[in-house]
Order: sequence, then structure tokens, then C-alpha cells
Amino acid sequence: MILCINGSDRDQHQDLMKAMYQQRARVFSERMKWDVVVRDGMEYDEFDEQNPLYLISVDDRTGRLRGSLRLLPTTGPNMLRDVFPQLLPSDQIIESPTVWESSRFSMDVEAMAPLPGRRVSYVTCELIAGITEISLKSGISHIVSVFDAAMYRVLKAAGAGPDLIGSGRKIGVCMTYAGLFEMTDDFLNAVCAAGGITGSVLQPQGALQNAAA
Repeated sequence: MILCINGSDRDQHQDLMKAMYQQRARVFSERMKWDVVVRDGMEYDEFDEQNPLYLISVDDRTGRLRGSLRLLPTTGPNMLRDVFPQLLPSDQIIESPTVWESSRFSMDVEAMAPLPGRRVSYVTCELIAGITEISLKSGISHIVSVFDAAMYRVLKAAGAGPDLIGSGRKIGVCMTYAGLFEMTDDFLNAVCAAGGITGSVLQPQGALQNAAA
């Protein structure tokens, strides 16, 4: 199940948000060796102050965090433009009200393991399906994101291979790329088929209505 939380509402989900920031520290600081700031075991940056929409995968039975990401419009501060401009061709800027950025896609190692007979994990497909559902409901035509080489292989296995933008660069210990994903029904169907997902992954709630506000 995907829980959508607006940045302005995160105080209502303090335990879950704390677990997410801790997970991000494990993924981006410890595993990927990115130059991120970790305080008290949590990774939190200036883009978390921009009222992003968080998508959080939680276990249906326990309510525990499995994975997460955040969405921001490209018309405001975003990581590709402000942190990773070297991944774009010279002088290129991606900015449109119908193009949003997905960032801080993170899962712990155990959530990355595919189920028997699958090439990619359920949680990976669930998060991507959540992005796509929100985009289709909100008039978002494309998602732009920064990801490492391992994630690029996972995305292709999930039927969610992006159009690469510019050239890859080594950031931390990983080759890193920027890519553009077109949000379509066919894209959603391919991701759901790869993950064995049937039906909507989103928990109905008011945050969905504000995704493109």
C-alpha cells in the first residue's frame, strides 16, 4: 500500500517520517556514498522544506515502512537542476508544470528482493505504480529522476526504462544518470505486470487531490 503524505502534513506521521529519513541515510550515505548530510541517523535536505509529496510504501499488515520517494514540481527548486546539473547537456533546463521530479527513491536491501518468478521487487513496482497513478490523475505528463546504474537496470526489468538525458557521471561510488519517464496507461500496466500488482496501490486520501496543486 502507498501512503501519500504532503510535506505540510508530515507532523501527523512523525514515526513513519522518522523511519523514512533513517532509511534514506542508510541508502544514500552508507550504501551509495553520496555526499549527503546525516544528523542523528537521519538524512534530510533543503528540498524536504519545499512541501514535497511523499509516497511511502507500508506493509498492509504491520504498517511498517518498506520504501519511499518524494515528488516535487520542476517549476521550483529540485535536485536535478540545483544539485546534479552536470548530468544534463550544457545549458539544458527541465522546467514545466506538467513535469515533476522524483527523488530519494529508497528501500532497504530486504525490500529489493524479487518475489519468486519475478525479475524485480514488489515494492519497487508499487512505488513506480504509485507515481504513475498520481501523475495520470493529476495531469503530470512526465517524471524526471536521477538514479544509479543498478537502479537503471531495475527500472528496465520493471518495464519502466526511462529516456536517458545527457551522460552518466560517477557520483559517490555509483555511475549516475538522469532520465525522463512518460506517464501513460501503458507504462502503468507494464509496471504492474512486472510486479504482479492488481488494482490501485494508493490509499485513498486527500493528499492525492493536492498532488498537482
